[in-house]
Amino acid sequence: MIDIDERREAEARLRTLTDVVPAFVWFASPDGQLHFLNDRWCAYTGLDTRASLPDGWIEAVHPDDRARTAAVWSDARERGVTYEIEVRYRRHDGAYRWYMARAEPLRDPGGTITAWFGTSTDIHDRKLAEDGLRELNETLESRVAERTGELLKTEEALRQSQKMEAVGQLTGGVAHDFNNLLTIIRSSVDFLRRPELPEARKARYLDAVSDTVDRAAKLTGQLLAFARRQTLAPQVFDLGDRLRAVAELLDTVTGARIRVVTEVPEISCAVRADLSQFETALVNIAVNARDAMDGEGTLTLRLTCTCPLPAIRGHAASAQPFAAIALTDTGSGIAPEVLDRIFEPFFTTKEVGKGTGLGLSQVFGFAKQSGGDVAVESVLGAGTTFTLYLPEVAAETLPHVAVAAAEPASPIGSGQRVLVVEDNVEVGTFATQILEDLGYETSWAANAEEALDRLGSEGADFDVVFSDVVMPGMGGLALAQELRRRMPRLPVLLASGYSHVLAQDGTHGFSVLHKPYSAEQLGRLLRQVTAPKRDALSTR
Repeated sequence: MIDIDERREAEARLRTLTDVVPAFVWFASPDGQLHFLNDRWCAYTGLDTRASLPDGWIEAVHPDDRARTAAVWSDARERGVTYEIEVRYRRHDGAYRWYMARAEPLRDPGGTITAWFGTSTDIHDRKLAEDGLRELNETLESRVAERTGELLKTEEALRQSQKMEAVGQLTGGVAHDFNNLLTIIRSSVDFLRRPELPEARKARYLDAVSDTVDRAAKLTGQLLAFARRQTLAPQVFDLGDRLRAVAELLDTVTGARIRVVTEVPEISCAVRADLSQFETALVNIAVNARDAMDGEGTLTLRLTCTCPLPAIRGHAASAQPFAAIALTDTGSGIAPEVLDRIFEPFFTTKEVGKGTGLGLSQVFGFAKQSGGDVAVESVLGAGTTFTLYLPEVAAETLPHVAVAAAEPASPIGSGQRVLVVEDNVEVGTFATQILEDLGYETSWAANAEEALDRLGSEGADFDVVFSDVVMPGMGGLALAQELRRRMPRLPVLLASGYSHVLAQDGTHGFSVLHKPYSAEQLGRLLRQVTAPKRDALSTR
């Protein structure tokens, strides 16, 4: 047994040793009761040992930290793990400072906890610095968030401004071009109303009206192409064959002083796209190249097969196989400050009257709607390269297309019964008049539901249905699909000026007459869609 004197001597030596440590040093029994605190604790708190032991030390802990401290100390004892907590202790003058309290369990050789050895180290200055840094970071984050919000608002305002500018440019361009076209039509109609107008001049004005309508239709087609809302007729074709054919066409477009070079690999490279729109896109690029070269230079058409789609204008790249059709000119190049705007409708760097600003818009819209994209690289004074990317597909064996017999100049019907489905009264009236003048018998339904009632279960009273696509309720495409299900032998011809359904999903195999259409176009398509039925009747 250790007598009292030896114990006091040992405690005195312990105090001497622990008082040189720059921290509070304490010991606790296995159950957590403190039985030793060094003199630094007493000097700091103003509490003597009797007041602090065994549980009085908790009175020096900040009221807000007591419950948390007791819980962490209890958990450490129960689990026999290191005790560690940041806590505030009250100084003898009433001020509080932050300390890191830490204790380790002391174990005998058998692993049983015999005591706890603990220290509490002053971390007040570090804590204040951390708190200050945290407040500074929070302030900075708040200011950054505020500035970011302001920046986002500014960017949004800029985007809206640019959007409105683009809409204004588009609206102004459409209004300008259509007003020019309408001026020609109106003036021509005014002259045609004059009874004394000579036949030669009457024919000239009629030709002017017809040509102007064609120009208006081309204008709306270019706008729909840019908006990716045109109705496409995709087919699989070999790019090498088409590029060679287009190169011959470009010789006449670009002029004799521009050399057209074609570089096509020997391997086959097939895409699925609207062939007419594809050729139009190449012609539009070639026309820009011709103007950039001032009618003299070299235009190179280069086909690269099975290449990835690069990132273009911020859009993600794709590792899928694409065909790249590059058109490179030796012209004046495009200024960097306008390079990002060249695909905008009605934006042009050409002189007034030398360009509508819609050619490259058509290229952009066609490429995007076909699942591809178009890239442009240009160096002032060194030329420009437009690269059209289209997704590659497996080559298909194209069926032999028989040469159709020549149609008469003005296809005339022979009393076939046509059900016209059109919700617009003026268009419906005009369509029935055209068909009757072409030799057809007509009946008019104002909507698809009425048309189905007129047709009955077999549609025996009609030889063909001529329907608009965009109508309230059931649309023309849905009507055609329903008729295909009910009456597969009844031909259907659709008419559309614009339909997002057709633009997105295609025509589903139905013939489509695009507005504005002529009487000749309507008659020709009606003869085509009713030909199988006429052939069937003629063989009976």
